[in-house]
Amino acid sequence: MGEIRIPSARGILHGDLESAGTGEALVLFAHGSGSGRHSPRNRQVAAALREAGIGTLLFDLLTEPEESEDRYTGHLRFDVGLLAARLAVATEWAIAQARQPIAIGYFGASTGAAAALIAASRVLDVRAVVSRGGRPDLAGAALPAVAAPSLLIVGERDPEVIRLNQAAFERLTCEKEMVIVPRATHLFEEPGTLERVSELAAEWFARYLLRGKPDARQPSRGLGRQT
Repeated sequence: MGEIRIPSARGILHGDLESAGTGEALVLFAHGSGSGRHSPRNRQVAAALREAGIGTLLFDLLTEPEESEDRYTGHLRFDVGLLAARLAVATEWAIAQARQPIAIGYFGASTGAAAALIAASRVLDVRAVVSRGGRPDLAGAALPAVAAPSLLIVGERDPEVIRLNQAAFERLTCEKEMVIVPRATHLFEEPGTLERVSELAAEWFARYLLRGKPDARQPSRGLGRQT
């Protein structure tokens, strides 16, 4: 479909919607603080998901006036409640536009990971969540209410975020896994690390969003660490 406009209570949210495969699955991206739908890291992951047959929706969680304001104040990018509400609005819009029932997933980075988990605790249509270098701890009281299988991905050289993810992981009661990517720092800029994130995300979403997967509901593997 390409560039789209999503109406919200406080203005228009701009996004890019791309279908893939049979159109049965769609992953919405919740970007991190100070980022947007043009994030090269999220776009690389989105391309990998489409190759796996999963559609993607990357959109700006703030309206254009809000983004202008946030460049000076920086407070909206950390308002995970607002960001989660915008994600829920975009989810409703995507479901309404679909020509067939679709399985919904969320991919969140940085503060967007908290927004994704909060939204997942409220939106029953969400079937899987992936966090990349995220702050799931900011989801707070919403964590035990998340029912969607959740994968937390962090870099080996990001010790503080590892600690925060481990704390959030313990509060999640859904099917879950945590993967620590070797040699990776917070932004996964090291060679091969973002490719590993893309592989992990594609595998997770394919397992829970695409029909005909024999391992689609395997039990939680707990705190996994892949090398």
